[in-house]
Amino acid sequence: MPLPTAGTSWPPKHMTEIHSAMAQWSAWYAGDPDQLTAAYSRGSGASLVRPAQLAGGARGALARFWWGRPQTDISQRRGQLHVPIAADLAQASADLLYAEPPTFTITDPANDANKATAARLEQYVDDGLATTLSGGAEVGAALGGRFHKIVWDGTLLDRPFLTTVDADAAIPEFRWGRLVAVTFWHLLAADNGIYLRHLERHELGPSPRPGVPGDGLTFHGLYQGTADNLGRPVPLTDHDATKALATQVDADGALRDGRTPGLAVEYIPNLTPQRKWRTHPTGKALGRSDFDGIEPLMDALDEVYNSWMRDIRLAKARIIVPEYMLQSNGPGKGASFDMDAEVFTPMRMAAGEEGDAPITPQQFAIRVAEHQQTAQQLVEDILRSAGYSASTFGEDEDGAAATATETNARKGRSLLTRGRKVRLERPALARLAAKMLAVDVAVFRPAGVTAADVAVDFGDTVQDSPLQLANTAESLSRAKAASTATLVRMVHPDWTPEQVKAEVGLIHGENAMADPTSPGLFG
Repeated sequence: MPLPTAGTSWPPKHMTEIHSAMAQWSAWYAGDPDQLTAAYSRGSGASLVRPAQLAGGARGALARFWWGRPQTDISQRRGQLHVPIAADLAQASADLLYAEPPTFTITDPANDANKATAARLEQYVDDGLATTLSGGAEVGAALGGRFHKIVWDGTLLDRPFLTTVDADAAIPEFRWGRLVAVTFWHLLAADNGIYLRHLERHELGPSPRPGVPGDGLTFHGLYQGTADNLGRPVPLTDHDATKALATQVDADGALRDGRTPGLAVEYIPNLTPQRKWRTHPTGKALGRSDFDGIEPLMDALDEVYNSWMRDIRLAKARIIVPEYMLQSNGPGKGASFDMDAEVFTPMRMAAGEEGDAPITPQQFAIRVAEHQQTAQQLVEDILRSAGYSASTFGEDEDGAAATATETNARKGRSLLTRGRKVRLERPALARLAAKMLAVDVAVFRPAGVTAADVAVDFGDTVQDSPLQLANTAESLSRAKAASTATLVRMVHPDWTPEQVKAEVGLIHGENAMADPTSPGLFG
């Protein structure tokens, strides 16, 4: 039985350290002050100093975070302010990769037999493939990676489609750094300490021959247990979410349809190598979060902003008045001061050496420059450590139009980081697209569609404007340094070869009509 046995600790103990770190990254990504407080102050009471804060190592460092401090005053909880720079980092990462969707092409598009396959691949893209990838990339930037899973449901769609499983809901297994199996879990119900979990395991069947992967197998199981124990298996029909699977699996709980070579799941790391868990048997194959190592800087940024807001609250204009100027509101109702009163009657007044106590105004200074400079420096440190340029987030922009070369220079750090991520994304997406075609052929059998290898291309994030491209093309044409086809491809980088060929024909035809003896601008 490939699924876990009854009574297994859940999540498994070897993943405790990894899931704990992911919980903290998830709190930063969510940007919820309550989640951040819970992540860094587990088990804290109302004491001003917790024993953990006096400890050394990582435990003591985390306990001393600003978000982990004890909150003994209700005003502290009310005044919490969080700067969502972590969410900005994750969104920027996804935008750098998928603001312009990648192109998926069959490796041999000229083959007539692949035209139907190419058209089917285009349908996958039109179904929202790029949107799924972009959303997964954003969460993956926070958690260090994500899983994309190929699913099919004939009651919803006549073709397979892609879904995302977050890394903190998976137990992966790697061999030589490559994913060979993974178990996903979904909490379906939690009532009176009883937890109902749906487990979904993906693994490879036996290899038919060397060099050929075994078929991808998917097993489903339903377990009833406790918060930290998987408990016992129960029939899939015991919950509405898994009831339909009961008729689709065999005696071992494996799906009978869609068995094609390779896993129906890909793990895409955000960045490598993984510095935090480089000696961990499983963690060393995982990706690195954009937040990894900069949590103290983000914590300090929140502390600075909260200090800034505290200065603003304390700097509100106040006056201190002697007791005789207060008017009683009745027994048990306190006293108040009338700002518009013209005559005050002395009451219970003790005369001082210099006469009556005056009305004393009080207003503290707001340290704007100090806070702003500190916050700006922290932001710059955070962006640099995360691998991004300030201009990616709108910093250091003068508003003047810039060429693609100038923009690339400003965003050099971000583009280097994007390049590293693209090298991880491209092969995984190619395998996913090829697997989708194989599953499509095996399950839905669309006419003329065959399994095929797929090439994935990530375009440039920064492109020159049409005017800049036209000026460049004109200069090259006058210098006789490029053919008409090359110039057309330069001005229209997103065109297909057929569109370029047709445009070249139109240009040559128009030039011949205008002046039969001259090749024209693009001759």
